[in-house]
Amino acid sequence: MYAVIRTGGKQYKVQAGDVLQVDKLEQNLGTEFDINDILMVGGESTHVGQPLVKGAKVTVVVTKQAKTRKQIVFKKKRRQGYRKFATHKQEFTELFVKAITSPDGKVTKADSEANVIDVAAKRADAKTARMAARKERVSNKGAGEVVKKAAKKVAKKKVAKKAVKKTAKKATKAGAKKKVAKKTSKKA
Repeated sequence: MYAVIRTGGKQYKVQAGDVLQVDKLEQNLGTEFDINDILMVGGESTHVGQPLVKGAKVTVVVTKQAKTRKQIVFKKKRRQGYRKFATHKQEFTELFVKAITSPDGKVTKADSEANVIDVAAKRADAKTARMAARKERVSNKGAGEVVKKAAKKVAKKKVAKKAVKKTAKKATKAGAKKKVAKKTSKKA
């Protein structure tokens, strides 16, 4: 069985067990309520409302209250020097369709349960985790600096040894070239 419901000035076709996003509703998280604006109920027998179907209802559970992704609003009129830039996040309510009741009294229920997500609590948990990680990094920074200083000293010693070897090679090459030049000048 399916139903066509109206909420927020929009129409949605729903079945039991569906999850849909509608415009923000003033309901608390996890609240179960009925939607009575049913325009049509379909299935084995079809009921079309004029404009609403009397005696039909859709039972839903609020699973999430949040905002959508950021949308960019950019307006421009060419050759007029007119440009406007803005962003927008639309608030929405996510609903889980628990049951559909037709005017005949037939009820179709969902097989699964509603998965309620508290977005604000998730954000708060993530923020506390970030703060704890930051504090841990700060407390370990002193020990980390000792290790870094030791590593820098070792690296400087290696660089100094390489520089000494290079200068020694250059000096031996230069001395060999001078000897070759002296020998060739004596022969001439």
